[in-house]
Amino acid sequence: MTEVVSVKFKDTGRAYYFKPEDTFNVGDSVIVETANGITFGTVSKGNHSVEDDNVVQPLKKILRAANEKDFKKIEQNKKKEAEAFKICQEKIGNHKLEMKLVEVEYSFDGSKITFFFTSDGRIDFRELVKDLAAHFHTRIELRQIGVRDEARMLGGLGICGQPFCCKQFLDDFQPVSIKMAKEQGLSLNPTKISGTCGRLMCCLKYEQNAYDYLNTITPRVGSTVKVDGSSVTVVDANLITGNLIVKGKDEDSIPFKVNRKEVKPVRSPKNNTKTEEKNEDN
Repeated sequence: MTEVVSVKFKDTGRAYYFKPEDTFNVGDSVIVETANGITFGTVSKGNHSVEDDNVVQPLKKILRAANEKDFKKIEQNKKKEAEAFKICQEKIGNHKLEMKLVEVEYSFDGSKITFFFTSDGRIDFRELVKDLAAHFHTRIELRQIGVRDEARMLGGLGICGQPFCCKQFLDDFQPVSIKMAKEQGLSLNPTKISGTCGRLMCCLKYEQNAYDYLNTITPRVGSTVKVDGSSVTVVDANLITGNLIVKGKDEDSIPFKVNRKEVKPVRSPKNNTKTEEKNEDN
């Protein structure tokens, strides 16, 4: 086992393991050593032990707890980022590039400025980089990101009225498929199952496990079940509440509501026959 401290560099996103030289608690601001230089981060999980196989060696160190001078440095960088954003937008217009600037990020020590942008295709931004480097006199990086990353950076409210999940608590993006929407009984209208980014909503993925379980305990639409000893057909099912709309075999019968706890599955004669034959063979 290896003792580590988990550190995040943004409110959302991955947490990284660092070697502690002291005891740290959740929420502590720290200065750490990374492959990109000295960086400011926040402890997301204090001193704890993990399996050696989960640690990529050599483990970088937490150099020290952040001090007042470091916080002032962060505030100065934020002001510089706002100025750099305006300047970069102007230069993008001057170079007539089809790209949308999303965010600007200064490294903690100011040795590098990263410009995040979106674009429908590949962009030749070599002249733009030269122009920016000549203006800021530091290392410049232009990084193209996807629309989901853009939504995470900018934030906003989803159709549920809550802040974007990717901005609020999701650490990593997971693949989302239209099959998930079908299994969750949602409308397949793209406008209703897509987020502001235009991609399928992330909540379809992290809610899927719950729906997988609910599907195993809820009779499917069209199946036959028994209610108070009578065979009825399921015409509608609500996975969340467990309520079913069922109807008798008589065409004149009136649909009525029951809960899945009140019904029993009906085994078809064919299944019974096969089971008996199998038992006899055994």
